Amino acid sequence: MTTEFKNFEQIRTVLENDGVIAFVTDTVWGLGCLPSSEKAVKKIYEIKKRENNKPLILMSNETYRLLDYINPLSKTECRLIKRYFPGALTVVTGKTEKTPDYVTSGLKTAGIRVPDNETFKKICEYVPNYVLATTSANLSHQPSAVTYEQAVKNIGKQADLVVPDFGETCKGLESTVINVIEDKIVILRQGAVTL
Repeated sequence: MTTEFKNFEQIRTVLENDGVIAFVTDTVWGLGCLPSSEKAVKKIYEIKKRENNKPLILMSNETYRLLDYINPLSKTECRLIKRYFPGALTVVTGKTEKTPDYVTSGLKTAGIRVPDNETFKKICEYVPNYVLATTSANLSHQPSAVTYEQAVKNIGKQADLVVPDFGETCKGLESTVINVIEDKIVILRQGAVTL
């Protein structure tokens, strides 16, 4: 059931009840839930009509909050994160048991990102454990939402809560997704960051 935004505490309530929220980031609008809620993750896939073999990524307002979900980072990964977090880079790396298979489509890796957006950072303060399992707020194979109005049009009726952007805007280009294999950077998706 869709809830009209009244205050930030609603975010916690919705998420703790297996809900899904839509929110602004620095790149495009996102759709997210608690990584620990299999029910909510399944709902995201249903809302987007997303293929089950496409994993969600983990996002937070601080890098250190994501570290329990992934294996120790390599020197190259640490350099990239130090340079581009917060920002439009998603780093795919080995995951720990804390990251459920249903979030990563059964893969042994997980993508992590820290968006550079003040409204998103505030939203995370009301997220239990500060981490969201996320994807873009649009139907699969359709353009990503870059405004509040587009997010509402795309998935507003299916999301449990659409959080206003409070004047923060998206750049309109998805994050660059990379993997580091034997210290070599492999670009899985070219996006806003050029390496």
